[in-house]
Amino acid sequence: MGNKLSGRFVAGMELADALRVAESVNKQGMFVTLDSLGESVSSAAEAHKAADVYHELLDSIRERHLDANISVKLTQMGLALDPELAEAIATNLTEHAKYTGNFVRIDMEDSPLTQVTLDIVRRVNERPDLRGAIGIVIQAYLYRSQADIEQLIADGIRVRLCKGAYKEPAEVAFPRKADVDANYIKLSQTLLESPIYHGLATHDEAMIAAAKSFAKKRDITPSRFEFQMLYGVRRDLQRKLVAEGYNVRVYIPFGREWYPYFMRRLAERPANVLFIAKNMLRK
Repeated sequence: MGNKLSGRFVAGMELADALRVAESVNKQGMFVTLDSLGESVSSAAEAHKAADVYHELLDSIRERHLDANISVKLTQMGLALDPELAEAIATNLTEHAKYTGNFVRIDMEDSPLTQVTLDIVRRVNERPDLRGAIGIVIQAYLYRSQADIEQLIADGIRVRLCKGAYKEPAEVAFPRKADVDANYIKLSQTLLESPIYHGLATHDEAMIAAAKSFAKKRDITPSRFEFQMLYGVRRDLQRKLVAEGYNVRVYIPFGREWYPYFMRRLAERPANVLFIAKNMLRK
């Protein structure tokens, strides 16, 4: 079961595996974002070691002419140890990305880390030489996300909008799926109307249909935004969107830390178990 899980949803154990899968996805007409899996680190040395993988990725992406960027979790860069360490590493990665003509997406984690993550991304983006080379993820189930998105748009920062996968208390997040869905649609429309190129991360066909309909009504061309989906999930829908002329980016995780990655996601939200089970049966 473990091998089947990792083979379906993870590109492989090594960086070379991720690059090979990225090339294959590119050939299918889709963009890629690469995520080197890992949990929170326990030392600065571990944080720098994790960052080294991303530096190697950035160089390899350029060398192989891949249409790919990177997705980075700040806890893997030492955020829990020292926010200044994580910010320095994120800044260094963004400098490297800018130099290679690439882009860094900072993933969002659970709600206690939302503000510090936003603050770091905004400070990095404030540097004139790095403006536009770093982006962030916003989770639609958080009450605060509307205000956060408005500020990010004002700052010129690219957003990936997702529903949110962490277990959060009702004090900070919508507990009902219907409310999360309604907020996702509302936030996606705010993003679509902005002049910035954003990503809508969802496998929910109702959310995709709502975005497509809104874009058509407002004469927003498909080139102004992209849909984002996980590697191995709804591959049929990914191909369909590409055939319809939409930009699609596939989020490709890789690395030996795939098992804790899956176990944490399954433990956080029981609905994730059903989600994975359904996609194991899809082609």
